[in-house]
Amino acid sequence: MADPEVSVSPYWELTFDADGDADGRELDRLLAEVSRRKVRDLIVFAHGWNNDRSGATRLYSRFFEPVPGLAPTARLGYVGVVWPSMRFSDEPIPDFPRPVAAQDTATAQPVLDKNTRHALLEVFPGRATVVEQIARLLDQQPDEGASLEEFGRLVRLLVEVRPQGPQTSFAADTLAEGVPEGDPLMLFGDTATVCDEFARALAGPGDGEAFALPRLWDGAHELLRQATYYAMKRRAGTVGERGLGRAVGHLARTAPDVRVHLVGHSFGGRLVSFALRGLPQGVRSVKSVTLLQGAFSHYAFAARLPHDPRASGVLDGQHHRIDGPLVCCYSHFDSALGKIYPLASRMAGDSRTATAEFGLDRLLGAKWGAMGHDGVQAVPGTKKYALAEALRTQLPASGCVNVDAAAVVRRGGAPSGAHSDICHRELAQLVLAAGRVR
Repeated sequence: MADPEVSVSPYWELTFDADGDADGRELDRLLAEVSRRKVRDLIVFAHGWNNDRSGATRLYSRFFEPVPGLAPTARLGYVGVVWPSMRFSDEPIPDFPRPVAAQDTATAQPVLDKNTRHALLEVFPGRATVVEQIARLLDQQPDEGASLEEFGRLVRLLVEVRPQGPQTSFAADTLAEGVPEGDPLMLFGDTATVCDEFARALAGPGDGEAFALPRLWDGAHELLRQATYYAMKRRAGTVGERGLGRAVGHLARTAPDVRVHLVGHSFGGRLVSFALRGLPQGVRSVKSVTLLQGAFSHYAFAARLPHDPRASGVLDGQHHRIDGPLVCCYSHFDSALGKIYPLASRMAGDSRTATAEFGLDRLLGAKWGAMGHDGVQAVPGTKKYALAEALRTQLPASGCVNVDAAAVVRRGGAPSGAHSDICHRELAQLVLAAGRVR
């Protein structure tokens, strides 16, 4: 494979499959070249919602572009992590071209455009018949009831709710008395009820949004999206712990002087966080972790959950594996994490109805929140800064740090808002500040 064209050098890509197995040739090349290229600080970025390798490479090139100018004397190297995830094509990335098919369907009935169908087939190989049946139901929108139940059954088949192999144990964000969360309600509950809740959430009102009448098939489309992302969330943990964590361990043995800085966007934030759990004992080469709109529970690092003292975050204490800070960027303009994520998270483990009487904001806020919406929660000693303040001051040398990045992470339309608005010079500068890269 030819080297990808990116804005920085030296740059390597590191590819993992859904079970966390690395591309051996890529890993060997990284291990062989990083010392020869005299790299001292290695920035390792994991994408989140993404459709293909070329899209990931463009994202990395765009994000890394200002870094050399911000640290002109640093001996930097760059790694782009590629893993099998997907982004629905109706979720544009600011300043990136939007597929024509997505533009054509942006205001139409919920359908699966060809780009999204292709992405589903790529990340769920062997499920072509299921994808076509799902697409047909969304296109035809037959009478509700039995058709919605059939839709729910097909979605369960697609995402393989109880997968074979190592991915089974990586879906949880919290542990109750050491036991991971159970099966997600959104995939095992009444499909019509689940679709109705998603439809109501999509209908608004939200930040500057007009209220629209909820449509059940809009909710069905959202169920497919969230079920797909449930599978991506599971994969992110698998790839992080079984893949990237081990790779960083190999790097620590072959190039012990290289300082590693992990960066993750969306589910990529979950991936790099789980990489901490996969580090071999005694490895202290990770000098910083920066989460950009992290799409996982804001309680993931907590020793105790405020609403359940018997439960803890699945990554309880793992931030201590970093020889430096864990910096979490968040923005209230991220509607994917502020509205839909908490609803989907509640449906992953709680049968109560949140939209019925009191409204989403009141019942879905704290318990089901995401890192990228309000930062790390319930970890004692966590510091909080606005972005401008974080860039002026010296960040803490350890522990958790929340940074309100809404000053720059603010652009993007429905349904995800500013979730992917991360390519900013200020955020690249924050990565360098977190790792004390000079």
